[in-house]
Amino acid sequence: MDKPALSYKAAGAISYFTFLPAGVFLVVSPYKDDRNLRFHAWQSILLSMAAFASDIVVGAVALVTPLIGTAALAYSMRLMFLFWFVLWLACVIKAASGKAMRLPIIGRLAEKLSLK
Repeated sequence: MDKPALSYKAAGAISYFTFLPAGVFLVVSPYKDDRNLRFHAWQSILLSMAAFASDIVVGAVALVTPLIGTAALAYSMRLMFLFWFVLWLACVIKAASGKAMRLPIIGRLAEKLSLK
């Protein structure tokens, strides 16, 4: 096995910075051989997909909502952004420490996908 230029802990944390580094770590040796890193990469990709999908749904609701509910919708969008940000930050911190924060649904699916 090759010696990694970047530690697995750092690579795990970096994998949460968009799906691009996560995808790279899934295909580049020696990172693709580490199960914990594959878990973080898959969880990052799935978390990005979930955040994107929820943003699309809330955006669609915003398009059909009359002007009366605009303020409430704007605050709920801010709260949703804060939720995703805190969740993302917690995953980055856990990955940097070498541990895994398994999210309820996404984490189980990431574990299945990270099996080789």
